[in-house]
Amino acid sequence: MTKTPIGRKLGQKVKKGKLKASSRRWLERHINDPYVQRAKLEGYRARAAFKLLEIDEKHQILKGARRIIDLGAAPGSWSQIAAKVTNSTEEDIRVAAIDFLEVVPIPGVKILQMDFLDPEAPAKLIEAVGGTPNLVISDMAAPTTGHQKTDHLRTMHLCEVAAYFAVEVLAEGGHFLAKTFQGGTERDLLNMLKQNFRQVLHIKPASSRSESVEMFLLAKGFKGRRVMQEEAAEEHEETL
Repeated sequence: MTKTPIGRKLGQKVKKGKLKASSRRWLERHINDPYVQRAKLEGYRARAAFKLLEIDEKHQILKGARRIIDLGAAPGSWSQIAAKVTNSTEEDIRVAAIDFLEVVPIPGVKILQMDFLDPEAPAKLIEAVGGTPNLVISDMAAPTTGHQKTDHLRTMHLCEVAAYFAVEVLAEGGHFLAKTFQGGTERDLLNMLKQNFRQVLHIKPASSRSESVEMFLLAKGFKGRRVMQEEAAEEHEETL
C-alpha cells in the first residue's frame, strides 16, 4: 500500500522564476510526492484515493457496500473507488457524489454540483443513489478564510452535519467515514456516534501528509434506526 511507485524521479527541483518561494516549495513537494505519482500511474484523480484504500485495507468498510454516498467529492478519487467496488454503471447508479465545485463526470456516479448544506441536498442525494446507502464517506473541508480557528470550526461543523446525515440515511450495519482534525472532534458528536454505531475511532493513514493536522473519524456498524428507537424508549422508561 505504501510502496513508492516507479515513475518520475524523486527529488526534483522547480526552477526559480516568477513563482514565489512558498509556491515553489509546494510545487516541489507535490511533484516529488510518491502518492501523487502513484495516483497518476493507477488512474486516480488525487492522492486522496490512497487514504480511503489504506483505511479500507485495515477496516474493510468498502467490502459488501452496495450503495455509497460521497460528500465533498471533488476532484473525484473516492467516487472512482466507490463506483468500482459497488459495480455502479450508468444503467444502475449506486454511487451519488456532491460538491459545490465542478467534478468531471465519472462513469457510474451521479454527481450533484451543490452545497451539501443546502436544505435540498440530503433528499437529492438519496434520490440520486437509488436506495439506502451502506456507506457515507466525507472528505469535506470548508473553504479557507486565512483564520485558523475559524477554518477549523467550519470544517468541524461540516463533519458534524455529515454525521447526522449518515445516521438518518444509512442501512443497518453501514459505516461512516469523515475528515476531522487532531483533537478537534466535539465530545457531543463522539457521544452521538457511539450511541448509534458499534465502534468509533480516529485514524491517521500513512498517506496523509505528516505535517497535516487532518485525521479521519470512522464509525463502524450502524445499529439501525429501529434499534436506536428501542434503546431510547428503554432509557425513557428507566427515567420514569
